[in-house]
Amino acid sequence: MSATVEHALPRGVTSTNRLRQVLLAMLVGTRPMLVGYWLVMLFLFLTIGVWYLIATGGLDRSMWDWGTQSPKYFSMAIGITITPAYLSLLIAQGVTRRMLSIASGIYLTGAAVATAALWVLMYQGERVLYSAQGWSQTMQNPHLFHDTSQAGLIFTEFFLLILSHEAAGWLLGITFCRFGFWRGLLMLPLSLIPAAVTEFLLIAQWLADVLTSIGYQRPPLAVAVPSILVVSALGWYVGYLLLRPMALKPAKS
Repeated sequence: MSATVEHALPRGVTSTNRLRQVLLAMLVGTRPMLVGYWLVMLFLFLTIGVWYLIATGGLDRSMWDWGTQSPKYFSMAIGITITPAYLSLLIAQGVTRRMLSIASGIYLTGAAVATAALWVLMYQGERVLYSAQGWSQTMQNPHLFHDTSQAGLIFTEFFLLILSHEAAGWLLGITFCRFGFWRGLLMLPLSLIPAAVTEFLLIAQWLADVLTSIGYQRPPLAVAVPSILVVSALGWYVGYLLLRPMALKPAKS
């Protein structure tokens, strides 16, 4: 931030401090959603799911792998929430749209890291449990990894899927708020580009069997990973450009 703008702020308030406050506001505001989601996943898949399968004859597949679709769609919902939840509130407090966009990018990236790390930890915990009981940890869905000991590939897959779906959610939230329901609906294919590109480049989880059946092959990770990061970053930047002239009140449908 320029010296002129720095001096225009109240004493003791810098752009860094303001950014930290915006990030804290986002964390506090979305924490119930994030923590609630993680607790529900843990309860459903590691308590109800495991005990149900034991009661019906034991385990021969990964229970945690049943939930692999949920983090990316939940993360998309978080991305959608950012603009309608925080735009008017933070702009009224003197936060610029640029700072809101930067804070959103930092926050969503951090959320992607945390959620991907959680998935790694849960796969490892499940692997220890299954090994101790002599159960087979067969995956339900195709993945970048072939074994849950490949923690790096687990993290890479989920981080990229979550980050790109957050970027798509960020675009969805902005387009529907700025242009209204019907025009936002028309822009839906464009908003979903980050998520769609990632699905086609990774060929993991539910879409993998469909793409493989038509002969489509996954590109090398050396190509796929940077491509996904670039597309996700472009999705964030396009969202910022759309946000700059956006009115505080949502457009009428």
